[in-house]
Amino acid sequence: MMDNESYFLSITESLAGLSVFYGLRQHPLMNAFINAVSLKTDDGNYAPLKTWACFTAAFAKYSDDTSFGRLIYRLALADVNDFTLAVECGCLDENSFISKIAANDITALSYVAAFDFKRFMSFFAEILCKNGTYNGALARIEEEVDFLASLCRYDPPWKDLWNINEFISFIRKNGAGDLACSNFFYISNGKLQPAVNSDPVQLRDLSGYEDERQVVVSNTLRFLSVNTACTPAANLTAANNILLYGDRGCGKSATVKAICNEYAGQGLRLVELRKTELASLPAIMHILGWRGLRFILFIDDLSFETGDSDFMMLKAMLEGGIETKPSNVVIYATSNRRHFVKESNSDRPSSQNDVRAFDTMQEQLSLADRFGLTVIFSAPSQDEYLNIAVFIAQKYGILPKDPDAEQLKHFKENALRWERWFNGRSPRTAAQFVEWIAAGEDFPWDEYRKS
Repeated sequence: MMDNESYFLSITESLAGLSVFYGLRQHPLMNAFINAVSLKTDDGNYAPLKTWACFTAAFAKYSDDTSFGRLIYRLALADVNDFTLAVECGCLDENSFISKIAANDITALSYVAAFDFKRFMSFFAEILCKNGTYNGALARIEEEVDFLASLCRYDPPWKDLWNINEFISFIRKNGAGDLACSNFFYISNGKLQPAVNSDPVQLRDLSGYEDERQVVVSNTLRFLSVNTACTPAANLTAANNILLYGDRGCGKSATVKAICNEYAGQGLRLVELRKTELASLPAIMHILGWRGLRFILFIDDLSFETGDSDFMMLKAMLEGGIETKPSNVVIYATSNRRHFVKESNSDRPSSQNDVRAFDTMQEQLSLADRFGLTVIFSAPSQDEYLNIAVFIAQKYGILPKDPDAEQLKHFKENALRWERWFNGRSPRTAAQFVEWIAAGEDFPWDEYRKS
């Protein structure tokens, strides 16, 4: 058995020798750990107590009471490098040089992940006692070391957790980096950023519009059924871009988000693109095109003003421009307007201001035609609205599964009052009504009617 000093030197050498996973050394937790093991701060000064305090602060920030070893494993899975990207895209040659050095890195990280904090405590005590009396500090550090050691009691054997084949399998299924941590993303400064509080809506949470929703589901399954190419050169997706058009509050956006949540386990991710970001569409397509998962580029509540240059950008990307959409991306857009562009009387063929006024109108109407599928979500009938309201109320336990006639009648009467006096019939209105009565009190109908 090697002595303590040699053991800690072997740990630092294992981290120093990382090649494709070298970026892990820059993570705040790993940097603090390296300093703690070497008993030196970032500036090279010898400060054992300070380095330990910095490490425990970093561990508290990132661990969520996960063991140190499992946290290292998560960091490795989340690292985006040439190896993990090749795995994600299905382009990895397991006999290649990068595969060999990645396997060596995984072995080194598994050694670090099994770090013996009890042994570190012994070594730390020797160092501190040589440099003065630290009885109070030692007692506190020993308590913290005991806690760190206790977190490992449910860890599997490290050779099983760090199996290179299991590691590769996880990335192929879930993606590398942030793609493995979230289903929903947005664009910030030209980069993908995971949504912090993503909508957890599921298909089972939605009621009504089954036929319309099934069209979107079927198209998505076709999109997922085609093997992702190793290069974005192959542009056959077997699926269409979709325009979800119709009345407000009818579940267009919820449908897209629920579908993404439903099939995230099959490598589907949603990237929300705001209308103000359409100018960066080619750059975004380039980012997504070289990743190995499948992406719904989601544009919500899409509309344009006459003469809006972003209109032409989206039109060209859908069909007709020199920049083609990569095969692992489809565009799903929602709109309350069938033709997106506000149309005035001056845009119609009778206008005297444009000798080709009919052509101008056709230009404005052509964007919708470039979506392969248009799915219409119309306002529900009264019975459909009531069924949706009952479904939501039963889902949250506000109505029993088998309510008595009087209870159901009372509920429906108030649901109809709500839609008449507020936002009209829609699934959103039904949800808002149920959210109101969730507190256990009916709306003061008589008082509101008098106001």
